[in-house]
Amino acid sequence: MNALAAHLKNHVDSVPHGDARGYQPRQLVLLGGGMANLQVLANLAVNPLAEMRIILVAPHPRSIYPGMLPGFVAGHYALDECAIPLEPLVRRAGIRWLQRNVKALDAATQTLLLDDGSSQHYDWLSVNTGPVQNREQIERDMPGAREHGLFVHPMETFAALWPRVCELGETRALRIAVIGAGTAAMELAMAVRQRLPHSAVTLVAGPLADGASTPNPLQQRLTTTMKAQRITVLHDTAVGLKADEVQLGCGARLACDVPLLAIEGQTTAWQAHSALALTPQGQIITDHYQRSTSHPQVFAVTDNSMALARNLPAATTGGTLHASRNEANALHLLFGGAQQAVAGWGTYSAQGRPISWLKEWADRRFVARYLQNTP
Repeated sequence: MNALAAHLKNHVDSVPHGDARGYQPRQLVLLGGGMANLQVLANLAVNPLAEMRIILVAPHPRSIYPGMLPGFVAGHYALDECAIPLEPLVRRAGIRWLQRNVKALDAATQTLLLDDGSSQHYDWLSVNTGPVQNREQIERDMPGAREHGLFVHPMETFAALWPRVCELGETRALRIAVIGAGTAAMELAMAVRQRLPHSAVTLVAGPLADGASTPNPLQQRLTTTMKAQRITVLHDTAVGLKADEVQLGCGARLACDVPLLAIEGQTTAWQAHSALALTPQGQIITDHYQRSTSHPQVFAVTDNSMALARNLPAATTGGTLHASRNEANALHLLFGGAQQAVAGWGTYSAQGRPISWLKEWADRRFVARYLQNTP
């Protein structure tokens, strides 16, 4: 018997169970305030699920839209323009909200253990926490990260600290290193460049993977844009942080005042020990309907897929599920600096002022959908 199972054996759930006749409604738990779960909440306000107890587990009072985070870093948006308060959505959906973090998940018993020691059973579970960073793992791979690094996730914490960096950057030129691979780290580096034009910005992007000497068109365009903005790109690994430097895998040391840790695609400890089928990278393996392949009562979404809002109610009522969209074929709109947003679709990419207008319109429209009727 594992630790969670032992805890559950002696723990009484704080949620009342059933009525005097022994009837107990099924329970749906929305784990995380990611954009897909927020769409589920918005739909529940219009189409509630009968005979279903629904709980949202999310620690922060609002969710920051990831697509607008670079714009906030660049100074283009105020934080309130990028954030979606959860309380109005929860109230309109008529569900319960627990502002807690999850500590453990036991897929075998369909139970969550929260950081206050309470537990929640689920009949259906939707995991949509947004980007996560496993600080213990990062510290093991990069000693000094916890003491000297500024983690980008959770975004709520990063957003509270970033203005302090800007205040310091207005008094003197800083040496800033963005540590992370992928387009999100590239966007962040360009946002830092726009906000702090007199500071030195370096992207520590990790080594090129085998066969990746020719990036896809979108990444190639972003790389060209970064070079034009005088952003240094190092294809090396950060293996340690000190007060004024980043230690690189090649043995060199990069002078750095502010290391921004934009490492993504990690798994959490509770996910790793959940008994759910995981990829070698620790991500929950899902089918075309975003259900866990090992535990189909668990849905897992890493993006803002709108398919979840249709499939979750359908699954709980025995309805027809719809395959999620292939993100490789989707239109991607990315931050590229002042009036230099980048669009990518398949093998095509474009950049410029019209793309910037389109991105701002799409981002503001996305957030506005959840702010309607917010008091």
